[in-house]
Amino acid sequence: MSELDLLIQGGTVVTATELQTLNIGITGGKIVALEAGLELPSREVIDAKELHIFPGVIDAHVHFNEPGRAHWEGFETGTRALAAGGGTLFFDMPLNAHPPTVDAESFDLKLQAARATSLVDFAFWGGLVPGNLDRLEELAERGVVGFKAFMSNSGIDDFQSVDDHTLREGMKRSAKLGKIVAVHAESDVITQELAQQFIRAGKTSIRDYLDSRPIEAELDAIQRALTMAGETGCALHIVHVSGGAGIALIAAAQKLGLDVTCETCPHYLTLTEEDVVQLGAVAKCAPPLRPTSAQESLWSYVKAEQVTTIGSDHSPAPPDMKLDSNSFKVWGGISGVQHTLPLLITEGYVKRDVALPLLSRLLSYNVAKRFKLPSEKSGINIGSDADFALVDLNQEFTIQRDDLLYRHQQSPYVGRLLKGKVVQTLLRGRTVFKDGKIMSKPLGQLVKSEN
Repeated sequence: MSELDLLIQGGTVVTATELQTLNIGITGGKIVALEAGLELPSREVIDAKELHIFPGVIDAHVHFNEPGRAHWEGFETGTRALAAGGGTLFFDMPLNAHPPTVDAESFDLKLQAARATSLVDFAFWGGLVPGNLDRLEELAERGVVGFKAFMSNSGIDDFQSVDDHTLREGMKRSAKLGKIVAVHAESDVITQELAQQFIRAGKTSIRDYLDSRPIEAELDAIQRALTMAGETGCALHIVHVSGGAGIALIAAAQKLGLDVTCETCPHYLTLTEEDVVQLGAVAKCAPPLRPTSAQESLWSYVKAEQVTTIGSDHSPAPPDMKLDSNSFKVWGGISGVQHTLPLLITEGYVKRDVALPLLSRLLSYNVAKRFKLPSEKSGINIGSDADFALVDLNQEFTIQRDDLLYRHQQSPYVGRLLKGKVVQTLLRGRTVFKDGKIMSKPLGQLVKSEN
């Protein structure tokens, strides 16, 4: 073998199944050698002793809000924060951009924006909304990872929720196209009725908001989505499941043979409804945070490998959208993409003995497999892209507002002590983040889902 571009020596590699002390040889942005004691001439060497090498985080659920709402976040700031957390690829959701990604034209506008400023690689969800069923095929042809639908109000006027008929028809077409459908599963009937009852009674605190979105609303929508997926043969992914009860329904459907998977998020595994009451709007999201009992049940399903992926659901907004005495009017979204991996190391590996290979599956390997990504994005394997997060598991740090790389420095995690710091992130063998600093110009490329 000729001279390598890069040799990473002495690190503990976190594969999908085990921990191994391996040297990694990289040429042309690809992994070309992966073995203990590998010694070959190299133009650059990284000493990774005392570090764990994770596959780059693939965040399948972010809202970077571009084009049209870059003042909420944008690809430039969002991907810098993602890279700082060990992320090398993200799937951007179709809503919050203006126009939303519901046809070929809007896809192309988003692609142009991402190519200009995205530090890391990207893929796009297409939208499934009333009126765009005939546009799903053109989105599939452009390589979207799947179609996202809301079963309750999205909070965005130009991205309408679907009724059951539209969702069922969208699933039929998605099945023919070989694409997965992801749903925000909350009953619009239940949430809207309860919200109006509270508002009419003048009850608009954050506690009232939590009570207006009970777990029953989530379970009702999950069950309806499962039924429709079974009827249509559509692959289904339930996003941001907030507690163990929802996972139980999904696990039961899997046993019946349904092609269904699910995602949860770091905030459901880290924060509870008590934190929302204490922190207020910065921790408001939908579905909302749940009681400690629901969180512990959720962790039990994570450890039993009945959760498929974990995504940040990074959903930022300008500070003034988080300021209102009426909690129902406050934007519901959590900024968290920068700390997904350290949060899960702290709450999972350190506090609950969750194995590191399981975390790597939830954050990378499973994502690539479920969404049919090219083999280059399959993790730490020969021939794969050299996408890595180098982590010092022994390093503790407190999240500081000034260290947040978001456009708006707000997060419910500010002040939280974490263990396991991302010290370097590499995309295709090139360092994009190191020791707190962005080290590269935008390198992001479009990654298409393969049928």
